[in-house]
Amino acid sequence: MIDNIDIEWNEGMVLSESKRTTVVRLAGFCGLTAPVIVFTLVATSILYSPWFSWTANALSDLGVHGFAAILFNSGLIIGGILTFTFAIGLRETLPRGFLARAGVLVLMSAAAALCAIGLFPETAGEIHFYVSAAFFTLLPISLFLIGVATTGHRPVRTLGLLAVLAGLTAALVWALPWTSAAIPEALSSIALSVWSMASGAKLLEEVS
Repeated sequence: MIDNIDIEWNEGMVLSESKRTTVVRLAGFCGLTAPVIVFTLVATSILYSPWFSWTANALSDLGVHGFAAILFNSGLIIGGILTFTFAIGLRETLPRGFLARAGVLVLMSAAAALCAIGLFPETAGEIHFYVSAAFFTLLPISLFLIGVATTGHRPVRTLGLLAVLAGLTAALVWALPWTSAAIPEALSSIALSVWSMASGAKLLEEVS
């Protein structure tokens, strides 16, 4: 009887570890591909919008009319879904503790806000402003929390420092006197993308 119980318990542990590996591998893939997909679709939407100016527009202006709007809004929705999935797997690899859990929850909230920007473009009214503000506020907070939670742990210390740097960048770019919102929006997104891709590669390396 005891032997049977041990076998069942061990099989359960194997299945649990197998599921974790799948989740982490999927998260790594999402962390790597989300920035590529988002920036490809945003860049293509800019090509279809000859009126767009980096010094006079917000990126969200791309999500209002025509084929460019379909590309832009789809990119944000897909990027949000992939980032949310990335955050789920990332949670499995971070040190246990309040800061790490809080950072992942905030990152999930930021990913949901990114989806909402695509679902509620400028034509949707005030809700667009609120979800946009939520994304660019939650983004640096999530990076900073995750970074602080991991800088003291040697296996992920470099990624923790990168997260802190990315979070500070994503926040401080808004303090500069830009003539439009597009540039700080892009810089904040690039900061997230660099960390996301580096972390995604690390997750895939862990389960390879």
